Amino acid sequence: MNTFKELGVDQNIVKGLSEMGIVEPTEIQTQVIPILLQSKADLVGQAQTGTGKTAAFGIPLLEQIDPSRKVVQGLILSPTRELGQQIKKQLFKITKYTDKIFVEAVYGGAKIDEQIKALQRPTHIIVATPGRLIDLVKRDAVNLRNVRTIVLDEADEMLSMGFKKELDKILQFVSAAENKWLFSATMPHGIKQIINQHLRPDAVRVQISGTNTVNKKIEHKFLRCEDADKLNVLIQFLKTQKGERGMIFSKTKAATQKLAQQLEARNISVSALHGDMLQKDRDKAMRAFKNKSSQILVSTDVSARGIDVAGLAYVVHYQMPDKTEYYTHRSGRTARAGNEGLSLCLVNSKELKSVRFFEKTLKISFSEVRALK
Repeated sequence: MNTFKELGVDQNIVKGLSEMGIVEPTEIQTQVIPILLQSKADLVGQAQTGTGKTAAFGIPLLEQIDPSRKVVQGLILSPTRELGQQIKKQLFKITKYTDKIFVEAVYGGAKIDEQIKALQRPTHIIVATPGRLIDLVKRDAVNLRNVRTIVLDEADEMLSMGFKKELDKILQFVSAAENKWLFSATMPHGIKQIINQHLRPDAVRVQISGTNTVNKKIEHKFLRCEDADKLNVLIQFLKTQKGERGMIFSKTKAATQKLAQQLEARNISVSALHGDMLQKDRDKAMRAFKNKSSQILVSTDVSARGIDVAGLAYVVHYQMPDKTEYYTHRSGRTARAGNEGLSLCLVNSKELKSVRFFEKTLKISFSEVRALK
């Protein structure tokens, strides 16, 4: 099968996808969409970022919605506001030629009163971060009794952000849902617990690219330098990129802010994204990056989730991540939609161990950069 029509997708949705430039289904879409269109099912999908998971669950979810029923029928849980906004935007575009389906995104960091007001309008699908959804349920601002389908997107990231308790609670709220679909790049122990506790024993399992959850089109490199030299090495690397766009990752909010300021002081076009920023400042930074008025985005791991910007040539790990899944998700910002990309680690003598660990765990190979040209 190599078209959405052959997968059984409604022609009006196919028309919307075509207008978005989405013509050929990805591997996960090819495997998942027919299953979810044809029957009620619990499903566990494991695939790296940038493989088209949103459309894989979004298309079947949209086809299940009865637009004439003015109740919430679908619920999508997302780790971050950025990913939630991205999902809402994509679903809106997909439904351009269908009967009107109303999607609302709710997340922390925005005024809850405004979200409560928005939810009073007809809403068919809610995209939510777990903490904010719990707050809305406590206030009786949202009714989940008619939810037929719940989707957990980037489930491993929600777990690593400490949302296990909230996920269990929400899944109990919608325990009568006919479909529970969980998507994750990695399968840590906590995710397996959620699957065993809340999904049916016969849940369909789909795994893309075998055990390797890292996109094969990413080239992995590392360059040894001590912390005092990292800034100069980074600037030298950016000069070699000749206007290409990319992302740089630091582990902490403070390090992210400091690095962005240091680059800005050297007349490098940069935006920063971290958890201490106000929502309006986060939105401003993302707008600047997406419309190319800034070439580089410096971000923490959590803040970068859900960022889907086409054509990013590289990712730089200014500080190495603590977790395997963070490396997977960081690297997945590049080489999206079939393109190639570079993941470059700037490592001090201690961080070199992380390179070897990721090689072994993720079954990828790193090449060492001796000098930047």
